[in-house]
Amino acid sequence: MAGGGDKYKEFDFHLRSLSHSARDSNFANDPASDPSLLNSVKSLCDLCISKKSEDLIARVYPHLNRIFQRCVASISQSQTSNGLLLLAILHFFLDFGDVVLHDADPSLRTFFMSCLSREFADPIVAEATLDFLNANKKKISSSFPTLLPQFFPLLLKLIAWNGEKLEKAFLRVFPGLISQGSFLPLFPSIIDLPILVVALEKVEKSSGSLVGSSIASIQKSTAPEMLLALMDEAYTGSTIGDGGVDSESEDSTTMAVADPFFLELLKDENDGLAERHWASPAVAAALQAAVSSPMSDRLKQALRMTPRLLDMYTAIAIHEVNDSLICALVPLLMARYSNLFPDKLFLYEVQKRILELMLAAFNRSPSFIALLKKPIVDRLGEAYDSPTKTELALQLCWAIGEHGGGGESHKDAARELFESLELLLYENLSSSRLGLRESALGSDTAKFRKSSQSRLLCFVVTAIAKLATYHRELLPRARVSLAKVARSRISDARVWRRARDYLGLMNEPAICLSILGPCESPSKGMQKPGTVNWSEGGTKMISHVPFYILGEQEGPPHDYSFTDILPGR
Repeated sequence: MAGGGDKYKEFDFHLRSLSHSARDSNFANDPASDPSLLNSVKSLCDLCISKKSEDLIARVYPHLNRIFQRCVASISQSQTSNGLLLLAILHFFLDFGDVVLHDADPSLRTFFMSCLSREFADPIVAEATLDFLNANKKKISSSFPTLLPQFFPLLLKLIAWNGEKLEKAFLRVFPGLISQGSFLPLFPSIIDLPILVVALEKVEKSSGSLVGSSIASIQKSTAPEMLLALMDEAYTGSTIGDGGVDSESEDSTTMAVADPFFLELLKDENDGLAERHWASPAVAAALQAAVSSPMSDRLKQALRMTPRLLDMYTAIAIHEVNDSLICALVPLLMARYSNLFPDKLFLYEVQKRILELMLAAFNRSPSFIALLKKPIVDRLGEAYDSPTKTELALQLCWAIGEHGGGGESHKDAARELFESLELLLYENLSSSRLGLRESALGSDTAKFRKSSQSRLLCFVVTAIAKLATYHRELLPRARVSLAKVARSRISDARVWRRARDYLGLMNEPAICLSILGPCESPSKGMQKPGTVNWSEGGTKMISHVPFYILGEQEGPPHDYSFTDILPGR
């Protein structure tokens, strides 16, 4: 009994502390500046949980609600961090909202908009926020499912600024950021995490510490002179005043183009998928400046974290997101493949993951290839623009051939894709742009271009052969195309030999279907002619092995065994 009495005394003591803080003129307009208040709030919450008394909860609630409202009202003038205090009160609202009939949704949104937007750069508040979201993950996802998807840009700013120290906690929160409305805009925000760091560092350099200042209020200002000056410095290396009285004519144009890019990066809330102005020379100049100067430790951490965030995004996309959203994502993947932060290792890691996600999407729903034929054809037309776009075109060629241009029911789309492949093939054969100026280039560059051209031709030739095998009405045109390649005798023998081999295969339809046909039989459950079921490799007759596997085996035709072609256990 004595223990219980002590608990009630402790309860009354902390309740009086809340009342005293409200009356004290020193703290009335800035509750968070009272050093004892946070401890009292936490202690009262713990006592309410341990006692499970609705009477105690009802007595505490009015005090905490008033403190919350006063904190929010005073945030813009407060010199003290409000984050920890507000999070402690929010814990109470989530735990006992049903008891006191308090809807926590407006309070949670107020915390993100009014407090976290100013204090995301405070490492203590950032860590406490992630701990709070993880502790209440189930409750937030079930009762307030739109909260985190709405504020994912703010949470990305939090992890961009605080770095790898909070990465594990952030990854546990990350699945909650994804919803139907946030799935598409989240992708560019993830891959632009390093650029977000650059933007935040520029803001800090221009206006001082990010803690306590609201970037969102700068964005919403009707005349954001400070941000315009900041962007001018970021993009051109100068300030508004550098150009003198005549600077407006040149600098204002640069800033007008660059302005939406920075504003989109620095927003706090998800307002849909917005265009990011990568075509701007000013943006290119800003990114080049970022990689040419020594990188901050924060930027290096963002470069390392982004591929890991993209891994989790990919896993969720493939297993949990519906087909319509995945289909809408694929053009975005293709558009952003060549528009990334220009760091070599970062480019390699992110581009690899973009291709994996795109090909996984096609593998999940081959019909996407037919539905997206317009953006695919556009990307094939850009195959000559840069090595990066060449690689994207290669992967698209592979997907077109592998999945039969979208499947058996999409013959019109397959024909259009076939025509695009033909065009790409003929352009390459007639001294394509990939090799136009080889003589004027250095030897290494010329070799690279020649290798790229040969690799592209091999992929195109294979895609044409596979597409015609799937859609047999295309066979006559495929034979004409492959014959032109086989007769061309271009310098790389691998290309014309491949075309010649495919022509030979087409004379044996069953074997051709086995080798070049789709992964799955059009009639599921039926095995295609000439297909080997490798799980039966131990008992299959040698004659069932497709001859192309044995093409490089030495010795007489009978001089081989299954151990030569089947992997050992």
